[in-house]
Amino acid sequence: MTQSFWIYLIAWSTFSSVVFFGLMLFPKSYSITSASYLRFLCVPWKLVTFVIASGGLTFISPYTGDPTWDYINAIFMSALTFITAPWSIGVLYLSIRYSKVTKETTLALCLWMFSVSWSYDLYLLLRDGYYPHTWLPNIFASSVLYCCAGLLWNLDWRENRGVTFSFLEKDWFMVGSGSNFRKVVWFALPFMLIVTVAIFSFLA
Repeated sequence: MTQSFWIYLIAWSTFSSVVFFGLMLFPKSYSITSASYLRFLCVPWKLVTFVIASGGLTFISPYTGDPTWDYINAIFMSALTFITAPWSIGVLYLSIRYSKVTKETTLALCLWMFSVSWSYDLYLLLRDGYYPHTWLPNIFASSVLYCCAGLLWNLDWRENRGVTFSFLEKDWFMVGSGSNFRKVVWFALPFMLIVTVAIFSFLA
């Protein structure tokens, strides 16, 4: 492994370790650890779409012709995306909108990169013994799926507002009428279509 890869590995490993250590020390300082966020995620249609998407990614992994993609990283990257993307996308949007960087902003950036890239890089480094040459294109490809997933699982329907993204509301994690998939399905379809096309484009 070249010196530049060692520097990159040490840099993101140190950054992640510091951020995750802060999360472990002060979990209540981050809304992603709250019971309300768990309830927000565990809406039936979100769970069903997660199972379908992760199942599709995992099933096709041996047929993509990409030796870096296997059952294991397909499963853990899907799980990380489901758990973190809705929160990270919302936090980063709000940080940009209000030009305010907080410790949640830092965690959101770290979770994004760890979910789409660094966990993938580390797994392949341990599996193959060298840093994956696909690390850079993977960031862009996986980030598209990550953004789509984060937006999809933030879809909600609120009285007097109609369909919206939950992170635009003051009571972000409140489970509104969007828990009924029929109210958001037409807005969910574009995100689901992008993910579906991306999944099948990976086939060899």
